[in-house]
Amino acid sequence: MDTTDATAEASETTADTGIQSFIVTFNVRRFDPESDTEPRWVDYDVELYPTDRVLDALHKIKWEVDGSLAFRRSCAHGICGSDAMRINGRNRLACKTLIKDLDISQPIYVEAIKGLPLEKDLIVDMEPFFASYRDVQPFLISKTKAEPGKERVQSIVDREVFDDTTKCILCAACTSSCPVFWTDGQYFGPAAIVNAHRFIFDSRDDAADVRLDILNDKEGVWRCRTTFNCSEACPRGIEVTKAIAEVKQAVLRGGR
Repeated sequence: MDTTDATAEASETTADTGIQSFIVTFNVRRFDPESDTEPRWVDYDVELYPTDRVLDALHKIKWEVDGSLAFRRSCAHGICGSDAMRINGRNRLACKTLIKDLDISQPIYVEAIKGLPLEKDLIVDMEPFFASYRDVQPFLISKTKAEPGKERVQSIVDREVFDDTTKCILCAACTSSCPVFWTDGQYFGPAAIVNAHRFIFDSRDDAADVRLDILNDKEGVWRCRTTFNCSEACPRGIEVTKAIAEVKQAVLRGGR
């Protein structure tokens, strides 16, 4: 396709809203395991409004241009985390990335997140990611039973200690932005450590020492190089690097 004129070309202004739509060029990194030996870039011209999202563009491509395009999405509201992908070289959620926040004078590049096995187009195999998540035992472990009909009471102060890491939606944006994870398939990765943090510092949990022992490993917290890629990539604004540092400190102290 000729993208030179199409990228900057404006279509008619709608009479109803007065908002101008534009033709935006998307370069999508495609891969079909049944026919491709290597991924390839394919460009598409899509008419969009500034308030449209990258997810809207992908829907238009799939529904109106090329039905073979494969990508994950579910809630489309930044809650499920299923549509994490690289947009112009940065890990983002397609449903939260607005066209008005991108430079549409240039093609927008969209590809699958890195570090996980590529299955098709923008879809990766998430099993290695979830395997690390399961390994840190991301659930409450208590040696005492709660009183029948009552909740496990916790103070506001105790909750604040780990409140930030409860926001994780398991999108893998942080883990797949980590250069250590790209080169070391055994590293737990930021998301697993964040979810361990959530229970390590929960005053109602009695298994902090177990999780700290799991992460006090050559593929655990000590593989983190503090590049802050993970914190920048998190669509929920979690201070991932800070959480990892707090887990490191807890390991050195021998407990929370």
